[in-house]
Amino acid sequence: MFSLAQLVQLAGLLRVSALILPITLAACNTTASAPPPPVAAAPAVDPVTAERYAAVTTDKHLVPGVDPTTLKPRSMRQLVDYATAEKPGTIVVDTNARFIYLVQEGGKALRYGVGVGKEGLEFKGSATVNHKAQWPRWTPTPDMIKREPERYRKWAGGMQGGTDNPLGARALYLFKDGKDTLYRIHGTNEPETIGEAVSSGCIRMMNQDVIDLYSRVPAGSKVVVL
Repeated sequence: MFSLAQLVQLAGLLRVSALILPITLAACNTTASAPPPPVAAAPAVDPVTAERYAAVTTDKHLVPGVDPTTLKPRSMRQLVDYATAEKPGTIVVDTNARFIYLVQEGGKALRYGVGVGKEGLEFKGSATVNHKAQWPRWTPTPDMIKREPERYRKWAGGMQGGTDNPLGARALYLFKDGKDTLYRIHGTNEPETIGEAVSSGCIRMMNQDVIDLYSRVPAGSKVVVL
């Protein structure tokens, strides 16, 4: 038998336990870590596009691959509808839209994203592809050296073709009325500049695209720069 004092003490312990139990259960319910937020899936890349901009290891120099997930879809090479009076085989450069169109039969054109010259440096008008070069040698023009001597003077004697050469893997040399315009359609080792107006006046393409254009365009082809 319990004494009256023992019964009072036991009742007190039961009341305290009744108060503590819900708190303990609540604590158990809140200490479990929340599930991590879902990880956003990487953008799906068309296998054909991925292959188109993959590294080229069979050329004279390595052409690094371009991650297609970093490129604007509009800048990627594609066949598009294109209404023009120019004949198939003509290269049309739209400097405002940042595109090159290689005119095809049937109202179509192969469209390539390009980078163009800064405002005031762009070439405009008609020209001819006088000649082409693989892994061309690059020499800054006298005007370029005059504008930025610290950057360009050291290359006044020219730079051999290669992965670091600013003309990239291929170049098409534009002449007008038999004279060198000093403007080129060429590759670039800075694919992130495609779609921008950043170069010193020339028309730059991703190396994979300029290799493709080079293979399709013979010397003597007409070029129209809008």
